[in-house]
Amino acid sequence: MACRFVTEALIEIAGDGLSAAINPFGAELTWLRDGEGRDLMTDADPAFWTGHAPILFPIVGRLNGDVLRIDGVEYPMKQHGFARRMAFAVTAHEADHANFRLTDSPETRAAYPFPFVLEIGFAIEGATLMMRATITNPGAVPLPASFGWHPAFAWPLPYGHLKEAHRVTFSTDEPDPLWEVADGLIVAARPPSPLEGRVLSLDDSLFEHDALIWDPVRSDRVSYGAPHGPALEVTFPDTPQLGIWTKPGARFLCIEPWHGHADPQGFAGEFRDKPGIFEIAPGDDWQCSVSVTLRD
Repeated sequence: MACRFVTEALIEIAGDGLSAAINPFGAELTWLRDGEGRDLMTDADPAFWTGHAPILFPIVGRLNGDVLRIDGVEYPMKQHGFARRMAFAVTAHEADHANFRLTDSPETRAAYPFPFVLEIGFAIEGATLMMRATITNPGAVPLPASFGWHPAFAWPLPYGHLKEAHRVTFSTDEPDPLWEVADGLIVAARPPSPLEGRVLSLDDSLFEHDALIWDPVRSDRVSYGAPHGPALEVTFPDTPQLGIWTKPGARFLCIEPWHGHADPQGFAGEFRDKPGIFEIAPGDDWQCSVSVTLRD
């Protein structure tokens, strides 16, 4: 499946405290602004990363050998899956909300041999952006999948504080060690948590190897910003993993609620047996929501 980078006409929505734009190519949140028009997301500097908030489906992270195995057959699958590289249909658009849909096709079935319907909804209410994913299985066998959100927020936020003043504060204690990543795959080593209490003090050195991965994550929300300044509260009630990532020197921080993660090093089993996979019964659906609220 060829990698394409396309900018379609952006779909804009707005409320009293926020405005946003979504690219139908990938159903990707492309910008998020406060009531004064200040950008809350990445500047997408091509020297570091041109993404904004890709949708991760049907995998999160990388597969060992970049192949997905179903019933002994290998299918090519690039990191984070194909949804981020495909055009979604715009199924609804009003002033404060919009919905997007991707369905299976000969192109998707060449990499993922299942029928599916993936719908991504965005809505703004006051100073909160709500995002919801719904995956429906119209097929006759269980549908295995992973799903993840990948929004990249401005670091620093546009409120006059230095990068090094920013922190991520978890809503509850996170005593577990983290997972470590090498060449995009999970390794056996589990480094200790860098949190001080519930606080992650941000520094480029944290991300010299790759993302920080909490699995499981016990919190259902985090707050991101500088002390005594406006902050973003990211709420993720439905996802058991959380990744936080940037590239050293970049001006963004990704806060990524996931249901699933990259393959462990050496994993060569069936996709259904991969750690982090969930299955949707025939005729059923699966939903996952994330919200972003600007707090004063």
